[in-house]
Amino acid sequence: MALIPDMTSDCANCSALCCIALAFDAGEDFAIDKPAGLPCPNLNGKLGCSLYNHLEDAGFPGCVAYECRGAGQRVTQEVFKGDTWARTPDITQPMLAAFATMRQIHDGIELLLVAERLDLPDSYEAEREALLDLYAPDEGWTEEQLSAFAASEAPARLKDFLPRLRDFV
Repeated sequence: MALIPDMTSDCANCSALCCIALAFDAGEDFAIDKPAGLPCPNLNGKLGCSLYNHLEDAGFPGCVAYECRGAGQRVTQEVFKGDTWARTPDITQPMLAAFATMRQIHDGIELLLVAERLDLPDSYEAEREALLDLYAPDEGWTEEQLSAFAASEAPARLKDFLPRLRDFV
């Protein structure tokens, strides 16, 4: 059985990956435009948000609503062993790529856990468990494994599997 990671965001153990990786478009959810790959101007030197206690009032309800499902701290702590893009700028692009893949993995795990609640035939349940093993390997993830995952059959298998569950919802 797969080792299910903690799917709760823990910003204190992350390196503000959402604040650098994601793009913002000025509007209802964000007060400014920010391209992907550049740090948010509201980040402070300790990789915390200078607006954290009043994000909504400052025009950033999208930041409050965002949920990485624990992908950020896994990339920072598990994959990069606590290092950060701010401390080691050379790892910025690999860290952002790892974060994108880990978010995809955590989204997949969440869907597979929801599917566990369905009354699936044995063959479907076996496929669900096999997919969960691909998305949540017992040994965790390395940068190389994340790169390989993105190009593996796992995302396509999940994409093919999920629509077949409609009859059981």
